[in-house]
Amino acid sequence: MEHNSNNFSNENQINEDKEKTEDLGLTKASPQSNDSNKSKSKLSGLLSGIFGGIISAVIVTLLFTNNIIPIQNEETGTAEAQATEDQNNAEFVTTMSVDNDEISASNLEEVSEAVVGVLNLRRQSIWTTSEEAGAGSGIIYKKENGKAYIVTNHHVVDGAEEVEIVLNNEERLDAKVLGSDELSDLAILQVDGSKINRVANLGASSDVKVGETVLAIGNPLGMEFANSLTKGIISGLDRSVSVDTNGDGVADWITEVIQTDAAINPGNSGGALVDTDGNVIGINSMKVARSEVEGIGFAIPIDSALPIMEQLETDGEVSRPFIGISTAPINQVPPQYQNNVAVPDDVEGGMVIADVEAGSPADEAGLQQFDVITKINGENVTSILELRKYMYSETKVGDSVTLEIYRNGDKQEIELNLSKRNSI
Repeated sequence: MEHNSNNFSNENQINEDKEKTEDLGLTKASPQSNDSNKSKSKLSGLLSGIFGGIISAVIVTLLFTNNIIPIQNEETGTAEAQATEDQNNAEFVTTMSVDNDEISASNLEEVSEAVVGVLNLRRQSIWTTSEEAGAGSGIIYKKENGKAYIVTNHHVVDGAEEVEIVLNNEERLDAKVLGSDELSDLAILQVDGSKINRVANLGASSDVKVGETVLAIGNPLGMEFANSLTKGIISGLDRSVSVDTNGDGVADWITEVIQTDAAINPGNSGGALVDTDGNVIGINSMKVARSEVEGIGFAIPIDSALPIMEQLETDGEVSRPFIGISTAPINQVPPQYQNNVAVPDDVEGGMVIADVEAGSPADEAGLQQFDVITKINGENVTSILELRKYMYSETKVGDSVTLEIYRNGDKQEIELNLSKRNSI
């Protein structure tokens, strides 16, 4: 990923973007570090006590509220009326139990078995064996020609020297990383398919609506809580979230995600967001992690993930067009260079070219330092995020695009042929 040229000291923008990223508190939901394992036994005991008390209180409240445990009325109660009421209540309880069993057992059991643990293994030194550096989740989405294929998040396997998956029966299999993509935060793994018995059903994220019930399936806090299910709703669709893909504290990509209030915790990354029929509609990826925030998690829509998954599976990488420039927003150009940037007063924004890579499409098209890009194919460009988003979603390698630029205050149109590379 290329960033602004050293010719433009863009510290103010970096600090501003960093503050925005930190204020939002976005965090990847995985991998879960092994450091948390030390407190797992204490945590399990504490959770058992807490959950026991909460469940008891909730059950008692619900039973009285719904009159499942009838409150006796001495004035009007009769044995016959009581028997009829008890029978009606029993039927109600039976119906509710059957419905819940159908959702959890019939529709979710298979997809739960298709959600696996993903272990990121690294060596501490050349003399040691590989140790678990983190754990996440993955979804078995295909079995073909004796091989099985798992989709997970890029950040789950990033930096791994070896990768293993953990099946529902706790059996471990060596996995090969076929491809991984930082911008989409997706990775594809391949394993021997002889031990794989379940493959997830992939749904369509375009069909979901705000308010629909969904469940997140994964391994929160590592493998001790493997195949945990959390329930929530679709809180929002087509959310545009700025993310920092390279860890420098500066937002450098915009991702389109599904928002849900189903609990997503460290270790859930790469797991499944499913509808009540057990169809995978998203891949859990990140959440807002701030002390005053609850229930804001995000998943990559399966519709947008599938084309990326296909490229990673077959080519090992995602083919994206690039221009070959580094840029800075026009309002962030350092004072010592502002005299080199001339645009009419009615131009409200644009990207100033800081550097042109030799031999790139930009170089071949004749773009120059201090040119101001204001539009691409008629679409306004005011930030590198907008430029990348348009390039990677609306164009492909081999396309020609028209850039509207200002050079020395004069408007020009430049035709540019896009070639292949993984960054602009």
